[in-house]
Amino acid sequence: MQLGAFSVSLSVKDIKVSKSFYQKLGFAVFGGDETQNWLIMKNGDHVIGLFQGMFEQNILTFNPGWDQNAQPVDSFTDVRDLQKALKAQGIKFASEADERSTGPASFIVMDPDGNPILVDQHV
Repeated sequence: MQLGAFSVSLSVKDIKVSKSFYQKLGFAVFGGDETQNWLIMKNGDHVIGLFQGMFEQNILTFNPGWDQNAQPVDSFTDVRDLQKALKAQGIKFASEADERSTGPASFIVMDPDGNPILVDQHV
């Protein structure tokens, strides 16, 4: 199962403090908007998202259709096909993509320990 680019989306208390901390670990701002309380940071192929006031927990994030530089890839498994495959395996969903749609869509599943996993397709 090809889930796409991987990152960790962190729920942070103070985006400026978190940005400074991760810069000390070698991460640089790659995208986002600090004035809107979200940033995407990279260190090599490692990607983290910093999100202040947007969600309660840290989230594992996969982006079908993207590489680790948020660039479209030629071939990928559509988020709706991933959703169907997971449903066939009995996975329960916290939110679902509209399977009649095309293009950008997302779903969320929870792992056995309550960690949210977001599969978020932007293409």
